Amino acid sequence: MTAIVERQDRRPGVLGVHSLERFVITIPDVADAVKFYTAFGLDPRVTGNRVDLYAHGHPHCWGSLHANGQPKKLQYVSFGCYAEDYDKLAARVKQLGIGCEPHPLSDGQGIWLRDPDGTPTQIVVAPKVSPSDRSVPMPPRQVPAGVGAAPPRSKAAPVRPRRLSHMLRFTPDVGRMIQFNEDVLGMRMSDRAGDLVAFLHSLHGSDHHMIAFVKSEAPGYHHSSWDVGSVDEVGWGMETMRAAGYKNGWGVGRHVLGSNYFYYAQDPWGSFAEFSFDIDHVPVTVDWQSGDHPADDSFFYWGPDVPAYFVENTEAGRAAG
Repeated sequence: MTAIVERQDRRPGVLGVHSLERFVITIPDVADAVKFYTAFGLDPRVTGNRVDLYAHGHPHCWGSLHANGQPKKLQYVSFGCYAEDYDKLAARVKQLGIGCEPHPLSDGQGIWLRDPDGTPTQIVVAPKVSPSDRSVPMPPRQVPAGVGAAPPRSKAAPVRPRRLSHMLRFTPDVGRMIQFNEDVLGMRMSDRAGDLVAFLHSLHGSDHHMIAFVKSEAPGYHHSSWDVGSVDEVGWGMETMRAAGYKNGWGVGRHVLGSNYFYYAQDPWGSFAEFSFDIDHVPVTVDWQSGDHPADDSFFYWGPDVPAYFVENTEAGRAAG
């Protein structure tokens, strides 16, 4: 008799997306994107005026940047779902009357809808790429007794982020975006700080957050976050980006909500890419105890002061115009 093994990559009885499939933004120039993300340790691949972001050794495309000569702008976000949920999600979107035409920069596939900020959102059937388990730290460097454990700078291996962890977006109304992601996309809030910031995860198992929202005067893209294997890689990533000419950033530090160690490097367009290590994980079998936290007690556990440019929404002026 064959035993029936319950799937560990989905939660029964819920309807919702399982992964952040891809983020898509437009940028002024291809060359700047290739230079920045190569220094960051990703594998940027160029096709015409498009740069696709891969992690070395991973087959999935996590983000696409289209050069159009204009200031940076978030274009659309794509989420993955299970095949058995696709028709039900499509029916939900139709019932709510929030469907839209496919974005012209997309492949046209899947379900298309607009979120309350007006940002096009795609849902496609795809393999789950959100993690079903907590990320595994890199094994420590093995050295014989009597030898220092830290490598010489000249012999340190380059940082190679392993996957996309999450993205953070600006929004004029955090509460409205929480409701949309819970009621339409089937996510669940992990934690929030009033109407200032909120973090949401997939009920099918994901990091503490696979998408987050922070209050601003307009919608926009703040950062993408990339999983690395150690605190050393967070720090060495910072050094690598500074040596490559990207002096602006924030960190190294450790967050409270999510608990991850971080360094944010500012990209050429005013947004950020984050090296992230050891973020909290929400397994498919666990109901995360969400909370509403005081902002000044939950932003970061330790680290340097936050630079003013870290909270600037460079898309706000364009949206107002």
